[in-house]
Amino acid sequence: MKTSKPDGNLREEVDRIETMINSPEVRDLRYRNRETQGYIRPRNASTMILLDGPSNDPRILMGRRNKNLKFMPGALVFPGGSVDRFDGSVPASSELTEITRSRLVSAMRGKATERGARGLAMAAIREVAEESGLLVGKRAEFDCSHPHWEEFKNRGIVPSLSGLRLFARAVTPPGMARRFDTWFFIAHKSSVGFVPEGGFSPDGELEDLQWIRPEDAITENTREITRVMLVELIQRLRTDKDLTDGYPAPYYHTKGSRFHKSEI
Repeated sequence: MKTSKPDGNLREEVDRIETMINSPEVRDLRYRNRETQGYIRPRNASTMILLDGPSNDPRILMGRRNKNLKFMPGALVFPGGSVDRFDGSVPASSELTEITRSRLVSAMRGKATERGARGLAMAAIREVAEESGLLVGKRAEFDCSHPHWEEFKNRGIVPSLSGLRLFARAVTPPGMARRFDTWFFIAHKSSVGFVPEGGFSPDGELEDLQWIRPEDAITENTREITRVMLVELIQRLRTDKDLTDGYPAPYYHTKGSRFHKSEI
């Protein structure tokens, strides 16, 4: 008999973040950071949620950050990282859908461009490759000499963007030592064109890579925003198993002392 798994409560998870933001320790940290570093502009980052298995009982790809890392050591996370300036210029076998592209361009900070939108999605694909060895794309000759994309060239895989959907966005609260404007993308494992022998070939930043139920991941060592995204994922899959292009994407950002949610 299948036992039920905890699926979390979105309001409770957001309350956890607001409690953290307004705690004396974090308020003092924000003050000290402002005094020493001034205003820190959020850096663009991208994260990929890869889905595998049946729609009524899916698994997602997650791994634990190396315990020797300074940022979130030991935490269970989705593959992801900072956007590289070159990412937007990488060739693709297919482009973002018009709906996803336009949503990214309309919501980006500063001077938004199509190249910038491509860069966000390409960064998610690159980070999955670096941290797990899974290459999202199609088999073909890949004409790109950038060292960060060398594995795609060696394996004869050209990145593919058409299977990616915008899932969510979250901006680190002001005053923190590190701030990221993180874009979460979601795709099915069927978008993967190459799987290493043994399933994974990590670069060392993520350990214990696994396909895990979202409900099980919530009970693990996950940070606040990861838990919010896990609850959002569980709720979305209940109503949108096919990952509809254009489905409202939650956008989490700080307004005063509140962690505010709007939609893209």
